[in-house]
Order: sequence, then structure tokens, then C-alpha cells
Amino acid sequence: MRTAILVAVLCCSISQYGQERTVITGHLQEKGTGLPVQNASLLLEGTSHEFSSDQNGYFKIDVEQTGEYILRMYAQDFVEKRFSLYLEGIPIDLGILYLERDIVQEKTDNLITLTDDELLDGEETVSGALGLLQSTRDVFLNRAAFDFGQAFFKVRGYDSQNGTVLINGIPMNKFFDGRPQWNNWGGLNDVLRNQEYTNTLSLNPYTFGGILGNTHIDTRPSGMRAGIHLSSSASNRTYRGRLMGTYSSGLGKNGLAYTVSASRRWAKEGYVDGTFYDAYSFFGALEYQFNPHNSITFTSILAKNRRGRSAALTEEVFELVGHQYNPYWGEQEGKIRNSRERDLFEPLFLLNHTLQLDKLQWNTGVAYQFGTHARSRLGYFNAPNPDPTYYRYLPSYHINSSIGADFINANLAAAAFLNNPQMVWEQLYIANGENDGKAAYVLYDDVSDDRAITASSNLNYSPNDRFQLSFGGNFKSTVSENYAQIKDLLGAEFYEDMDAFSQTLNDVDGSLEKMAGERFSYHYQLDASQIETFAQGSYTGNKWTGFASVSYASFNTQRNGLFKNERFLENSFGPGEKMSFSSLGLKGGVGYFLTGRHWFTANGAKMERPPTLQNSFINPRENNEVVPVLQKETITTVDLNYFVRLPQLTGRISAFYTRFQNTTDINFFFVDSGLGSDFVQEVITDLDKLHKGIEVGLEYEPSSNVKLTVVGNVGHYVFASDPNVQINFDTAGPEEDLIDPEGTIDLGIASLKGLKLAQGPQKAFALGVEYRSPKYWWAGATANYLTNNYIGISTITRTRSFLLDPETGEPFPEATPENLEKLLKQRNMDDIYLLNLVGGKSWIVGKKYISAFASVGNLFDSIFRTGGYEQSRNGNFGQWQKDNQSGSPSFGPKYWYSYGRTYFLNLAISF
Repeated sequence: MRTAILVAVLCCSISQYGQERTVITGHLQEKGTGLPVQNASLLLEGTSHEFSSDQNGYFKIDVEQTGEYILRMYAQDFVEKRFSLYLEGIPIDLGILYLERDIVQEKTDNLITLTDDELLDGEETVSGALGLLQSTRDVFLNRAAFDFGQAFFKVRGYDSQNGTVLINGIPMNKFFDGRPQWNNWGGLNDVLRNQEYTNTLSLNPYTFGGILGNTHIDTRPSGMRAGIHLSSSASNRTYRGRLMGTYSSGLGKNGLAYTVSASRRWAKEGYVDGTFYDAYSFFGALEYQFNPHNSITFTSILAKNRRGRSAALTEEVFELVGHQYNPYWGEQEGKIRNSRERDLFEPLFLLNHTLQLDKLQWNTGVAYQFGTHARSRLGYFNAPNPDPTYYRYLPSYHINSSIGADFINANLAAAAFLNNPQMVWEQLYIANGENDGKAAYVLYDDVSDDRAITASSNLNYSPNDRFQLSFGGNFKSTVSENYAQIKDLLGAEFYEDMDAFSQTLNDVDGSLEKMAGERFSYHYQLDASQIETFAQGSYTGNKWTGFASVSYASFNTQRNGLFKNERFLENSFGPGEKMSFSSLGLKGGVGYFLTGRHWFTANGAKMERPPTLQNSFINPRENNEVVPVLQKETITTVDLNYFVRLPQLTGRISAFYTRFQNTTDINFFFVDSGLGSDFVQEVITDLDKLHKGIEVGLEYEPSSNVKLTVVGNVGHYVFASDPNVQINFDTAGPEEDLIDPEGTIDLGIASLKGLKLAQGPQKAFALGVEYRSPKYWWAGATANYLTNNYIGISTITRTRSFLLDPETGEPFPEATPENLEKLLKQRNMDDIYLLNLVGGKSWIVGKKYISAFASVGNLFDSIFRTGGYEQSRNGNFGQWQKDNQSGSPSFGPKYWYSYGRTYFLNLAISF
């Protein structure tokens, strides 16, 4: 009996001991200045417990865990710090802990690569997909953003529409393509650094989110470091110089805090020939705290970005003039003039209210954005093509002549091109001056003029330490007016607004003669709105965690034609069909903590997504036609993750599997198909895609000064179905020239299943070393290897129509399976080797903090193809075969090339 009582007492004692809590306290100060580090995050690794420091840098951590754990401390603009603690129910006072200022933050503005949506335009800008990763501390994602990004690497092969960007809880992704437009707030690094990134399917308190991850940007001035920050940068990439200045008041006794920031970025010419850069950015935010729990914030962001664009090149052009060549520009009166400019100015205004209680947080906001996105180009009417790389001007045109190779004229064409490889603006003015006032050439803008209003509210409630509930919703409405606008008549008096091929009017009810500044060619409006709601809950135990989330959205869109087009008299003017979609999303995950240093998570999601505006309307510039039987996209995804957090070794290993189903894609091109020749709209439906792979990211610190990193990605991204292909075209020309009098043909199935997706390198590896000196200097190097990078395929060449002889309507006898496989084999671009260097130094002079940062990308100046696509002009086997026989095709794949060796320098001072 006594033994039983003793055992019971011991068990009770052990149970009570196991429930004892450990209290950890301390103060965080900036190394070198002794100033308190406010709003720092402190996380007990292996748990979900996260705490923060107050305005004096003081923190208090109260947890019930026992055993050995690692405490991780990190704050905006500071280097992360980790150390081991043994918790046994006894209070721990850590005293004063010092965090070192992080100067690596300055490199984020040089995160420049090609965006998903602008690859076919050769447009270079901050990538939406990689922009999402600026705020993450995950070593794999950091390498993906700052090293692999030079080769257009995409995390898990995902498009950037699979990630959500929010500013103060308000979603920023566009309806047109589903992607965030990072240039709307470019150049404002100082005030947009307060970011929270949740990776892939992880729970986010502000949104249901996407499968790539979600970035939340907080612009409240009270969360920004008080004082002045000035910086100057130099680079040889897209811009040559940058100046930036920021002032934050800090939170005053009257409850007010404000921040203002401005920047200027410029280049007469970037790395690629003829690519000027001209950008201004302004930011202002005012916050008023009624009390410690209630605050209201007004934010304004004005970022104007104007730049010259560049083009993808065929291998023939690359071999003639090199990778920096750009056909879009020429000199006019001794100055560089680019015919393809992009001008973006879409001011953004936000008003937010925040309620912060012990167990409840409620954020409500409204945003209004308006402005224009204009892209210029040259139009020509019954005149020679002004593009110096037009296929008839190149040697291959004569080599591939239908009457036999003409090497004499090929050599003459090469000499003429090399002698004058750029546009000749003077010739355009001369041609217009000799045309009775009518413009043979015109410079015009394709303009999107958007007005969008968004309202959002989300509530987070934590009844206790173990449970958290979140609810939220948002409404967004966009009116997008789209038109062509004459920018410069190039010496002419007017432009005749009609189609050059069919001699039909673009604006039946308008004037035939259009002047500078007037709208012409096309004019229509897209209306779109969406209501989205979500609810989610999470549980955190000592060994297990779990979450579940559900979302519902209702989306509506409609086209309204503002020009009556003579080629589509019945369905070009006025409102078209109103389309409505409802979509449901479900996701969840569990985590198991083997110890505080090793844990596992498993996540899964099944979600629906309405088609983007870009892939809903077949030819919105001319008519109201929508994709037949337009479907919602379905995404199914799972991932498994292992995390390790040892004193010297940290990292993550992840495996993922994602399937996109019922996707739609629309392409525009001129084709010589087996059924005839025309400018067509290619509509691809019932397209499935499969993404699967493994990610590895490990950091090892043999000492407090040295860090080694190993990162790897092995992906497999392929088409997972054979989609249906339809082509559309106008029927305004002579009947004998039409592909079909109905204006549309169903080409049937395209054999795509198993072909690789053009989503950047599918395999990527990196080794890095970093040294951080106690004397405030830092240096690092990363060796990178990327491979399995495939070009985009031409879908129409994988349909049965490709086999047909347009003269007979019968298959080409030579179009055997063996010849087809050889001719249409998907190209895998060369492997990529990169060595990147970074370094910096900081000084504390009185109360001033001075930092210098430098980076060199692609140290060995290697030139490689970063992306490309097959042209679809050769849409029948006979023409494709003939064009490729010489080895120098006129319509071979077009490629983008690397920048070569680049640098970025930054000098900053804070006080």
C-alpha cells in the first residue's frame, strides 16, 4: 500500500513538474550603439511560440516546454541570432543581447529578372515570383531569389499568380493575369521592408493565399525605425544610378507617427543596348494611435516607371551581333530612341484601421488604385517592316529561298545588317513626308487604364495558447479601359484607321483620319469584380500541430466594346456576355515535433480558380468572343517537409507534388498552317500541368563567423494532358484567301503530354560560403549550377494540321513519326554555371550608421540562354522542314540571353 501511494505521489510530482513553465527575459540592443531593438521576433524553434520585444527592447517568454531548445531572434534590418537554452522550469535572465545591423538588405532592389507575363515581350523587371521571396529567411528561397533568379529559376516551377501579395492586409494581385505588379511600388525599399512571408501552403493570418506563398507588407510608420536614411547606388543592369531618402518620425506622445520616402533611378542605357531607365517613386504614410489598441493609417504610394524594352533574338541574329543587341532602338539627332517603351504609373492609396487586443486582432482597410500602363510600338501601313531583324532582311532568307540557296545575296544581307543593325528613324520621317500627309509609319501606345477599389477585413482570435481562429474577406472591383493611342505621327499629318490586310475600318462610327493623341485601332472596357471570404483554424500542442482553411470566391467579368469594328460588326460594339464563376478552396496541414530540433510537416490543398481576364476573351481588341466552355482551373497539391534546427546546422528538405487541371491559354501569331495562312488567335483548353520535385536547403556554421550553405532543387515540370486547340481569325478578306469562312477551326488534340514546361531550370544547385567579421565587415561567395532548362513549345505544330500540305489537304509523305520526332524534339538549353560575390562593411560614427554593400553577379562573364520559345510561323511540316534544312532557319527559336558580369554598389547612412 505504501508503495502504491509512493508511486502515485511520484507520478503526480512528475506530472506537475512536466507542466512547470519557464520564463525567459532579456533586453535586445543594437551592437555598437546600445539602442533598443524594438518589435524584434523571438521564436522557440520546434514550437509555434513567437514573442516580441517592446519599445525598450525588453522581452519576456513564458513557455511550458522542457528540455533543450534553440531561441531564434530576428528583427527588420538586423542579422538573425540563435543560441541554445535548456528549459527546466527555472527562470532565465539573458541580460543584454546584441543584434548586428544587416547591410545585406540593400541588395533587394537589385533583384531583377524577367517576369512571367512579359517573356514574349522581352520585358525585364522585378519578377513577381521572386519578389515574393525578398523577406524570407529560408536559405533555399534566398538562393532562389538572389542567385538562381539570374537564370529565370522559378520556385517549384510556379507562375507568380500562385502567390499573393498584400499591403496592410489588402490583396494586390491583378485580375488581368493574376499576378502582382511589383513596379507599382518599386524603388521604395526603405519603407516596404516590414514584410512577412509564409511559404507555400503555410497558414497566413491575412489570406487563404496561393500555393507559392504569400507576402504581407506592413506600412505602418510606428513599426519603422525612427530617423533619416539616405542611400546612393550604382549598377550596370537595368539602371545605372539610384538615390533614395527616407524619414520616419517614430511614434510621438500625441499618438502620431509618419514616414516619407522618395527615390530616383535612371540610366541612359542599361546592360542591353538602347534600354534607358527613368523611374521616380514617392511614399507617404500617417498613423494615429487613439490608444495602445486602436490605430488608423493612411498610405500613399506613387511610383512612375518608364523604360526601354528589349527583344528575344534568333540564333542567327545572336551570332551576327551578340547578346547585348536590341533591334528596337536607333539614333535620332544623335540620341538613342527606343520604339518599344513601357510607361507605368498607377498611384495607390490605402486607409486602414487596426484593433490589437491580447487575444484578438482585427484589420480593416480600403484601397483605391488608378492609372495607366502603356507600351509603345511602331505601326506601319503599306510600307516596309521597320524592324532590322525582319526575316526578309537577314541572310537566312536568301539561304532558305524557294528557288535554292543564294549565298551571294546572303552575304550582302549580312554585310548590310552589320553595317546598320539599328532602326533608322530618319527613313520613317522621309517615308511619311512623301505620302500626302498620311502616315505610313506611326508610333503608338497600347494603353491599359485601370481603376480598382478593394475593401478587406480580417479577424484573428486566440482563445488560448493552443488555438487560433481567423476569418476574413475582401471585395475588389476593377474597370479596365484598353485602347491604342497615337503617340507620334513621325512627321505625318494623320493616320488612316483601317486594317492594312483587309482594308476594313477599325472604328466604323469614328473618323477615318486620326491625329496625334487620339485613340485608334481598338477601344474596349473590361469590368471585373470578386468577393472572397475565408475561415481557418489552427491547433498547437507540445508534439502536434494542425490547421485547416477554407475559402469561397465569386468572380464576374464582362467586355464592353467602345469601337465598332467592321470585321466584327455584330459582336464588337457594346456589352458582351457576362461570365460568372464561383470557386472553393480547401487546405490543411499537420506537424509533428520529434524533438525541439527535428520536426515534420505535411500539407495539402484542393482549390479552384477562375480564369484570368487574359485567358477568357479570345480577341478582346476586336470583339466580345469568349473561350467556348470556359472552365475553372483546379489545383491539387501536397508537400512533405523535414526541418532541422541544431546549434550549428539548420535547414529544410521538402518534397512536393502539384497538378493544375483545366487550364486555358491564348496565343496570337501569324501562321502558315496546313490549312492556310492568317493571323490567328490560338485557344488552348483542357490543358493539365504536373509539377513535382525535391527542395533542399541547409546552413552549417562551424564558427560564429563562418557559414556554409548547400541548396538543391530537382524538379520535374511537364504537360500532363493532350489539350484541345482551336484557332480563330477574321473573315473580312477575299473568300479564296480564308482558312475557313466560319472564322474558327477546331484543330483537335495537340500531342503535348510529357513535354517539358518552359518554367526555367528544373534542376538547380548551389554551394555558398560567408564570413562575417567582428569588425563589421562581411563577404560571401556562391557557386551555382542550373540545368534542364527547356524552351517553350509551339502548340500548333503538335496538332494534326501540322502534317497537312496546304496545297493538297493531304498529309506530307515525309511526315513520318521518326521525322516528326527528330524535327520537333524539344530543345534543352545549355547548362549554366554562375559564381556570385557579395560583401559589405559598416561603420558607427557617433550616432550615424554608415554601410557599404557590393555584389558581383556572374563573375566569369559567361553568356548563356536563360529562356526561349519556338516560333509558330512554320505551321506545316513541309515549310518547317525546308526552313530548317540549312541549319539557319528564318523562323528558328528566339532566346533571351544572360547579362554577363554585373555589379551593384550601395552606400547608405542612417541617423
